[in-house]
Amino acid sequence: MSEGTGPPRTPPKKKARELAKHLRGERPDSAYLKAVFRALRDELGVTVLGPSRRLPDTPSEAEIRRYYATVWQARHGPDLVLIKTLLYTGVRVSELVALRLDDVDFDRCQLRVSRGKGGKDRVVPFPQGFKETLALHVDGLRKQGATHLFESSWKKPYSDRGVRKLLARYAAQADLARPISPHRLRHFLFTWLKKQGIDDALIQPYSGHASRQSLEVYSRLALAEAQEEYEQVIGRFPV
Repeated sequence: MSEGTGPPRTPPKKKARELAKHLRGERPDSAYLKAVFRALRDELGVTVLGPSRRLPDTPSEAEIRRYYATVWQARHGPDLVLIKTLLYTGVRVSELVALRLDDVDFDRCQLRVSRGKGGKDRVVPFPQGFKETLALHVDGLRKQGATHLFESSWKKPYSDRGVRKLLARYAAQADLARPISPHRLRHFLFTWLKKQGIDDALIQPYSGHASRQSLEVYSRLALAEAQEEYEQVIGRFPV
């Protein structure tokens, strides 16, 4: 019977009180209640709809080229390094602003992300061609007594909001139809890598994503294998 036909439904709070009378004697905890209502859904034939899976909002390669050209023309070194770090590594903005100088491993061309999404640590690669630019950036910060990879002249780490405003400002200067956000840059990298033929199983170890269906195969993949594939194609990256 569809909603809106037949007798009116009992208000949810009232129905919850009625059910509580039957359940209280069981001394239920959260796990028990979940199991009971899972069984109740099965008894009633109720299907739980999963979250909608919208395609990620990804800029085109032409938009990225135009955007990067605007950043390059501004000749502001720290902004250039920050945007290339986002583009090359796909780190989330919350992870970016938490990066410390000691998190850069120049020997392996990797950044160490501590307590990323879900509280997990991981390492992400950056291309060999970015090593010198990043090293000069880090050396300059060390001389200033900085501790974070991106921080203000007041020795304060950049904020999430500050990074978003910085990216949006360049998007406006590039006269793009839509703002550029950290997540759109992240989507662009992973979409671009996928287009180069790199398998999801090789992207996942440094993306910070988890898939129930693929966890088994992902867990068997070494980061070195993923980075080797990454290094082979990153030379064709449009910036």
